[in-house]
Amino acid sequence: MTIGIAHLQPIVSLIAGVLILIMPRLLNYIVAIYLIISGVIGLGLVR
Repeated sequence: MTIGIAHLQPIVSLIAGVLILIMPRLLNYIVAIYLIISGVIGLGLVR
C-alpha cells in the first residue's frame, strides 16, 4: 500500500484536531504550518 497526498491529508487533519483539543494554544501554529505545506504541495514545489 502506498501513501499519497490523498491519504496524507486526512491523517494530518486528524492529528492536528487531537493536538488542538489537547493544547488549544497550538491552533495558530498548526493552521499556519498546514497552510504553508498545502500551498507548497499545491504549487508543485515538492513531489
